[in-house]
Amino acid sequence: MPAAGERSAARREATGRRLARFAALRGGAARPGRFWDVVAVTAADAAQARAYRRQLEQKLARGELPRGARYHVFEDPPGPKIGNGGSTLHVLRCLEDLYGDKWTSFIVLLIHSGGYSQRLPNASALGKIFTALPFGDPVYQMLELKLAMYIDFPTHMKPGILVTCSDDIELYSTGVTETITFDKPGFTALAHPSDLVVGTTHGVFVLDPSCFSGKGGLEYTSCHRFLHKPSIETMRQCGAVWVRGNCSQPSSSGHRSDSEKGSECVYTDSIFYMDHSIAKQLLTFYKEMGTLCCEIDAYGDFLQALGPGASQDYTKNTSDMSKEESRLAEVRQKLCCLLRGTELNVIVLNNSKFYHIGTTQEYLFHFTSDSKLKFELDLLPVAFSIFPGKAEALCQSANVIQSILEPGCVIGPGSVIEYSRVGPEVSVGKNSIISGSYINLKADIPPNCFLSSVSIKMNDQVEYVTMVFSVEDDLKKSVKLLSDTHSLCFFGVSLLECLDLWGMKVSDQLFSSENTRLGLWTARIFPVCSSLSESVRMSLKLLNSVQHMSAFQLNDFKLLSVEEMLTYKDVEDMLQFRKQIYDEISVQRQKEKPDL
Repeated sequence: MPAAGERSAARREATGRRLARFAALRGGAARPGRFWDVVAVTAADAAQARAYRRQLEQKLARGELPRGARYHVFEDPPGPKIGNGGSTLHVLRCLEDLYGDKWTSFIVLLIHSGGYSQRLPNASALGKIFTALPFGDPVYQMLELKLAMYIDFPTHMKPGILVTCSDDIELYSTGVTETITFDKPGFTALAHPSDLVVGTTHGVFVLDPSCFSGKGGLEYTSCHRFLHKPSIETMRQCGAVWVRGNCSQPSSSGHRSDSEKGSECVYTDSIFYMDHSIAKQLLTFYKEMGTLCCEIDAYGDFLQALGPGASQDYTKNTSDMSKEESRLAEVRQKLCCLLRGTELNVIVLNNSKFYHIGTTQEYLFHFTSDSKLKFELDLLPVAFSIFPGKAEALCQSANVIQSILEPGCVIGPGSVIEYSRVGPEVSVGKNSIISGSYINLKADIPPNCFLSSVSIKMNDQVEYVTMVFSVEDDLKKSVKLLSDTHSLCFFGVSLLECLDLWGMKVSDQLFSSENTRLGLWTARIFPVCSSLSESVRMSLKLLNSVQHMSAFQLNDFKLLSVEEMLTYKDVEDMLQFRKQIYDEISVQRQKEKPDL
């Protein structure tokens, strides 16, 4: 068994090769059969879709994506949320509407990016799939990384759909003669060895022991049954637990790290492929259903129906939904009947690692603290930025991405600065996120601070709002009654106490949504200002008042919630701010070239 360091080095080498192959394709025309026919990105609504399309247009114009593929953004239909499973069905319908029967000959990459990123709000306005990464020139975003990591797939794939999410990273290495091939009928999924605790929050494959040896870097096998977020007891009862010499095991922080020989592991999911015969069956089902009135999970509701050992028990269980919906059990039962007996093929990647970066904590941890991800993806402390002095002077556990930092500023360890301008008298505390902001005043930003600015347009006037939270604040938490708002916390302080400091009262007008979703996401507490720097200044004053328990009157301001910021967001202005930073960095680098 190769040592942990050798396996990590192999992943780094394989990742570097894929990135190099993708870099060679950027801006050029991919040969037929060498790249995706269609790259489809999902969006939650029309406004989000417009933002995504604009960014795709700009990427193609700048030569940051391979040409030849058809890039599409498909928004969910208006009405109730339909989940990523519903989005998958809707994309199939859109492809048929656009291309007729021709769509069944396409190799399609489907990337789910339709959420509002409440757990990583710096991705809320412009999308998780456009989250910046600390490497590349110009910097890579999640979209480019996805395309790079899957660069080998289209050549070895029969026409069909590969389904993935926008906030995870899969790094893997296979043997020189081993190839990942998607050519079998039905469904084919990638599987990664993981600790049992990780399995409780993922899908787990119960592999067929008669055709699985657990040897080598890559192995094709079949799945007896798929478990969705099972308990450890259920994993053991169903025979999903293996003792492997080269499996992976997470650290206490929840990421997967290499372990010693003999540890227990399960095989968890990431991406899956379905051939066009299955896609057509699902499309027919979607047409027959008409309007979906519930959230379908592409993993839980598609994959749980597969394999000879599949149970129908999950079709009656709605506990995993945010709210019980009347038609969910019915839809699950119909999907189960449709897909029952379909093969679930599994490609086991024994030397693979899976990273999820969908929350502020995961984002900071993986970008600034995880040496394995840094090593294997070759993440940089300073990526395409103007930084005073040498990059080595920056604490190695911090990241600066496409930003301009003036001499004198201080960035604390474990912090990420992206798409921002930071003045000379600014000190950023540890474990903080600064995104899309212009800070030109004397400021001591406290540790664990989340600061992200959004351009908005109201009454044809461009204005600015900056959201500020603790990276540990729960923006998804909500209450139904005004009397329960005391349970909401802002930077560790009860929201009621904060409102008192800001001269505000609890009322229906405080929240931008119906009385069923009262929380930090919908609280109207952020001042609207005429300039980007002023909006940062006001929001820092708001935070300072809470930290020092001093009054700061908000009554004289027009106030918005994060929810409303997204409604009124001005995508063009935000992208223009990023372009100004990009152009300034490019000019500076040109000036420095003769000195190299």
